[in-house]
Amino acid sequence: MKVHQIQVGNMQNFTYLVVDEDTSEAIIIDPSWDLIELEMIIKRNDLKIKYVVNTHHHFDHTLGNEAMSDSTNAPIIQHEYSELKHDITVKDGDFIEFGNSKLKVFHTPGHSKDSICLVGDGKIFSGDTLFVGNCGRIDLPGGSAKELYHSLFDVLYSLDDNMVLYSGHNYGPSEVSTIGQEKITNHVMQKRTEQQFVEMMG
Repeated sequence: MKVHQIQVGNMQNFTYLVVDEDTSEAIIIDPSWDLIELEMIIKRNDLKIKYVVNTHHHFDHTLGNEAMSDSTNAPIIQHEYSELKHDITVKDGDFIEFGNSKLKVFHTPGHSKDSICLVGDGKIFSGDTLFVGNCGRIDLPGGSAKELYHSLFDVLYSLDDNMVLYSGHNYGPSEVSTIGQEKITNHVMQKRTEQQFVEMMG
């Protein structure tokens, strides 16, 4: 599975092209701005886009949905709690398959009700659930410190330490990290009680 990580827009968002190298079938994760660059990579590598996938519904992760779906004929996938227009609904435990590759859907609410992480081939696409060095904010509609605590510690904390972290924004000291590295250096991944976490998040 090959990953193209593209920083887009003025909010330091990451859009991803995830490619099954056996078949050149690919998915787009969180298209928003700078779609020309995305289309150039697709064309240059002769990729067949199977799906457009959103980690959650916020506009800075979904702005390019319609345009990319139109230009590639790929249906849009979102979590069942999303209220945005989409073609395919997924829930916790589902798989998104493209070529010979697949990513498992983990429902990880906290930043938003419909937040998901996509996990497979030693990689996690975490959207705004977990950043390098931080996590997504919880003060927007649908945000919950309590839910984020359980997403981080009941779901992400138990993943393999070597899993490579690809997050939704370039907000940290590096563009990628690992789950193990975040357990050591990320203040939100330090073991504490739910109450302590909620208080820390304000």
